[in-house]
Amino acid sequence: MSSLVEALGFPAGDRLLIVSCDGLGICHSTNVAVYRALRNGMATAGSLNVPGAWSRDAAARYRGEEVGVSLTLISEHDLLRWGPITHSPSLLDGDGGFPRTLVDLWEHADTDEVRRECRAQIERAIYWGFDVTHLSCHMGALEARPEFFDVALELATDFGLPLRLPDASEERLAGFPFRSIAAQATVLAPDHLIRPTPTRRPLPALEAVLADLQPGVTEVVLSPAVDSDELRSALPDWPSRISDFDAVMSSDSLRVLSNRPGVHLGGYRALRELQRRLPARR
Repeated sequence: MSSLVEALGFPAGDRLLIVSCDGLGICHSTNVAVYRALRNGMATAGSLNVPGAWSRDAAARYRGEEVGVSLTLISEHDLLRWGPITHSPSLLDGDGGFPRTLVDLWEHADTDEVRRECRAQIERAIYWGFDVTHLSCHMGALEARPEFFDVALELATDFGLPLRLPDASEERLAGFPFRSIAAQATVLAPDHLIRPTPTRRPLPALEAVLADLQPGVTEVVLSPAVDSDELRSALPDWPSRISDFDAVMSSDSLRVLSNRPGVHLGGYRALRELQRRLPARR
């Protein structure tokens, strides 16, 4: 089988870069930042947290951009909380929201309720008018446990959607070959996943990532937000989110990218259409 980048129509050895911005639906500041990054910055994909308090606002602002669903089963922040959109008692913690930690989720979550909740999140995004391009897993809640990964893979197959996956180097930590399993099910994923280390000055780090892209399809994931009182009061990681926004809006990043031969910007929609043309396997 040809490499993913070749199957997408590029020469072997070329580099396709997906710049993803997470955080749609979390709060007003993240909604504004992600859409600005998609419309005026270098972002090529975004992801929606359907249970988020500002997800309806994200839907109202949507204009056809490449947006996927971040399957959400964790509510990790102390002040900004969200919970299931289905009746799923095993997905609730003591104060009525999703669990705050992965350990709490994995110890108590019922697999059938996980499946029902995740399917409902995708269906609600479609009902709101999103042309859903891919799936991801908020806080890595589904990739690291085989029984939960089976749910993500089932939904990716049923809806014909690519699935963001960690690099193969993380399969040892998970204890099972999730990338091989996805490939056998004809569920596509970028070859490489990069999450730049949070810092108050991310632009040099992002430029270093762009200057050292490996052949194949690489996804760089950022979590941008515009500065506001709301952001600073609700999210303790607000400095890195503001820095991510500055980086994804910087013309310097695009300059570094444009100076590299054989490097292309792309999104998930092309992967989705390719996946839907391939014969599905279970």
